Amino acid sequence: MKSFRFQQIIAFVGVLLFIVKLIAWQMTHSDAVLSDAMESIVNIIAAFMGLYSLYLCNKPRDTDHPYGHGKVEFVTSGIEGALIGLAGILIIVEAVHSLITGIILNKLDWGIAIVTSTAILNYTMGYISYRKGKREHSLVLISSGKHLQSDTISTIGVVVSLVLVHLTGWLWLDPLIALLFGGYIIIAGYQIVRKALSGIMDEKDEALFTELVNILQANRKTEWIDIHNMRIQQFGAHLHIDAHITLPYYYSLKEAHQEMENVIHLLVKKVNRTIEFNFHLDYCKPFSCEICAIDCPFREKPFVQTIQWDVKNIAGIAKHKINEK
Repeated sequence: MKSFRFQQIIAFVGVLLFIVKLIAWQMTHSDAVLSDAMESIVNIIAAFMGLYSLYLCNKPRDTDHPYGHGKVEFVTSGIEGALIGLAGILIIVEAVHSLITGIILNKLDWGIAIVTSTAILNYTMGYISYRKGKREHSLVLISSGKHLQSDTISTIGVVVSLVLVHLTGWLWLDPLIALLFGGYIIIAGYQIVRKALSGIMDEKDEALFTELVNILQANRKTEWIDIHNMRIQQFGAHLHIDAHITLPYYYSLKEAHQEMENVIHLLVKKVNRTIEFNFHLDYCKPFSCEICAIDCPFREKPFVQTIQWDVKNIAGIAKHKINEK
């Protein structure tokens, strides 16, 4: 709910900044300022879409959505990225139009002061949103933060153009700088869309997967003979982990369950996120003896060495064997 409340603040600030930028445009007649105001419309739409997605994310899972509603973050984030790219295109179109037809600017000193104040407020909100999103694993807040920060950079471009035009009288600088920053905004939008699509398609998060594998390797117990076929899905701030774990075949159901619980508690403690597990229990086979260091009375083959888990082999489908090396 903290994320939802902060997103409400972002939406309110977006509306406020849009009104302020319209006032600045009316005063200056700057196409660069108008382009910046147009992007604020995208900010407002994205902010309210973020609110809706956070509302859905906080709903408990139901029979129609057994994994919850967290995936909606990827959808709204992707639409937000597309809107950011659209704003960049609109800015470029307006800048090209200005270069061709020419413009007349007024009251640049007031325009500079007003637009600069919006840039400071925008960046502050974007920085806080991004940090909260990282801390709370909220893609909506991360996307909103990046969006506001990219908007700040374009606004800075507007301020620079207004200052240079004010000092030099070179009117063509106004649309030219808007043109350059329009291209930057398109790139920022593409990156957000790419991130959203990777989440929708369950693309593996290499950094997160590596973190989990390193935790398991650094804290593994001798009884955990093997872990393989490990996969991760993200649903908002929640994780769903599938894996196969090989334990001694002579363990009772109670003992095997306890070892699986030990693995689960380890990851939950180290990652500090809500995690849902679906572990498949495998019993050891004769070839497992070569990678098992347990002092086992039922050993059929001598122990050779423990296979170190890494990102590649822990994701493999088959049980690990010593002849893999």
